[in-house]
Amino acid sequence: MNKTVDNWIEVDGRKFLTDIGVRPGQTVLDFGCGEGHYTIPASKLVGRDGKVYALDKDSDILDKLKDRITESRIENVELINESSRIPLEENSVDVVLCYDVIHFMKIDERKLVYDEICRVLKDDGFFSIYPKHHKNNYPLMELANVKLRDIVKEIENSGFVLDRKFTGKLLHDDYYDEGFVLNFKKGE
Repeated sequence: MNKTVDNWIEVDGRKFLTDIGVRPGQTVLDFGCGEGHYTIPASKLVGRDGKVYALDKDSDILDKLKDRITESRIENVELINESSRIPLEENSVDVVLCYDVIHFMKIDERKLVYDEICRVLKDDGFFSIYPKHHKNNYPLMELANVKLRDIVKEIENSGFVLDRKFTGKLLHDDYYDEGFVLNFKKGE
């Protein structure tokens, strides 16, 4: 790991997650967790009374994350090898993180994911998304022609209401980036 990632894992990631609303004792789902750049700080923040589910479709990357979790003696993370279906009970998660993931998915796949997130999210929980690679932020893949407001509409059409939008410094791959983070609550 490089120094930037180490600093994020040990210091800045926990501060960022606190700023977006993650609290000790909560249950967090890191959807599309990758190498665990958000999973590990979240596990430290929620503590022993909390739980983090790290979901990714890439079993090789989950094996690497498992090694990192074992080396760090982290005991409150459960790895889930899935793509869009979330094998958790309804209303069982306080926070869902979906950072730098949706550009890999076609619109119908995104709709399924948003519906699944809505299903597992508690009524008083929140869904936090970092939609990197949309039309105005390094356009790439499935979001290359999609504007941020269209992403908001997609998510709201799945039963969410935009609660908070902010720009912040966060980790993208293995470097710091300024990006929009959108927090959604379940709709009434």
